[in-house]
Amino acid sequence: MGVVYHANYLVWFEVGRVELMRSLGFDYGSLERDEDCLIAVVEATARYKLPARYDEELVIRTRVNGARSSLIKFGYTVSRAADEVILCTGETTHVVVGRDMKKRGLPERYLMAFRSAAGDAMAGYGALARG
Repeated sequence: MGVVYHANYLVWFEVGRVELMRSLGFDYGSLERDEDCLIAVVEATARYKLPARYDEELVIRTRVNGARSSLIKFGYTVSRAADEVILCTGETTHVVVGRDMKKRGLPERYLMAFRSAAGDAMAGYGALARG
């Protein structure tokens, strides 16, 4: 069909999340390794507006929609880099768990970083991807 497979958007959401965390001063790997915190996806939504075509450069803008001790919501906008037309919007909801998969709270410094980003309407991070 000449368009990007729909599930790729979920992968791009993950790329956006990882880059947003990096922009907040930490990386997801250290959150897992040093703090025994995983953020498991419990819900994901995507609203497809227009298709991405193969080899188009895309921008994934990610923001924190909300953060509580053991729950984080991220929002996403995927657009074409060339003209900034929005192709897809979405949201993921995550529960914080340990390696034992039991619910736990985020360490305070991470929770404060997420809450600060959620309170800043201009916060967010743009990552690049290719269709």
